[in-house]
Amino acid sequence: MKKLLIIIIALAIVFIGMVAYTNTLTVKNDNITIDEINKIQEYINKIYMWKEVTKEALPKFDNINNASELWIWEVVKKDLEEYELTYEQINAKAKELFGENFQKELKQEETESFIYDESKNKYYPSEVNLDNKEDIFILNNITRTENGYILEIIEYIEDYSSGTNITITNLEEEPIAEVGLEENETKIQEIVKQNIDKFSKKTIYIKKENENLIVEKVE
Repeated sequence: MKKLLIIIIALAIVFIGMVAYTNTLTVKNDNITIDEINKIQEYINKIYMWKEVTKEALPKFDNINNASELWIWEVVKKDLEEYELTYEQINAKAKELFGENFQKELKQEETESFIYDESKNKYYPSEVNLDNKEDIFILNNITRTENGYILEIIEYIEDYSSGTNITITNLEEEPIAEVGLEENETKIQEIVKQNIDKFSKKTIYIKKENENLIVEKVE
């Protein structure tokens, strides 16, 4: 119960801080609006996972079809709203998240991400076991391209395992700083920015496809 409470507090802090950190964001085109930034943030939140589940919260890839299969289907599972699903529903959600050029399909059998009930011909999301370490990213800068955006994110971990403080670590889990549980997300983001060279950064290429944002490549 205590572990669950800590996770809930962590998620609440992250949510409250979402808007605040845009003050530290470098926008390289003056015509990128707050609404666009919010939509970009929302999309990256959808595809940003948990290290303990997918090995990397966001793996690098040169083409979505070359990305980690586990990461792909865990992203799809995370974004599904129903518990009992058809094969077609799962693959339709994958297309929505990854675009029309996405060529993979879920295997028609039980996988790490979905339990298959052959008698009903339905799929059910497998259980996700999370620890007390929350994978977080900050949008560091955004550049508009002809058909989308190029983003740079800073990645870090908020470790709540002590139960009394938040330890801010890099992806190698090296402690960088420590703050109280009551500290707001803006303060944590300031600490990350002040120690930016100690954290991992990734470049994400996103395109607009109809009304959706689609990740093309992560470097």
